[in-house]
Amino acid sequence: MLAVILYQPEIPPNTGNIIRLCANTGATLHLVKPLGFQLNDKQLLRAGLDYHEFAHLALHTNWEECRHSLTDRRLFAVTTKGKRRYDQVSYSPHDAFLFGSESRGLPKEVLERFPDDHRLSIPMLPGRRSLNLANAVSIVVYEAWRQLGFSVKEET
Repeated sequence: MLAVILYQPEIPPNTGNIIRLCANTGATLHLVKPLGFQLNDKQLLRAGLDYHEFAHLALHTNWEECRHSLTDRRLFAVTTKGKRRYDQVSYSPHDAFLFGSESRGLPKEVLERFPDDHRLSIPMLPGRRSLNLANAVSIVVYEAWRQLGFSVKEET
């Protein structure tokens, strides 16, 4: 199934909400350290509620380790600097979506490793900075999952 990658997430409730989203869509969640919180943070647990047991979660020391674990997947970076709208892609079940941290986004050296057609954006009104991370992840995951017919195949 789909994979969501959070690059150095900082805000526990955002990650908790994304854990819940992944648990309910069957997507695997990859977290790239350093995290701006502990995995047992009360806000993270509250936002994720009791969905942790249903979520497939992988923790990575750095981006290279994470990227190496996903070599069999097509990778997309979701960024305000994206050249292609997220809804203009035909998704496959093993696609993975990389999202940057809430305050910094994705570093230039990470983003540069993605070809232009793998840098996705979500449309917004001009002059706006960005969407909330959990909202952005939801928009992209649900579009990909919709295209896949809301398949319920989960990874084990």
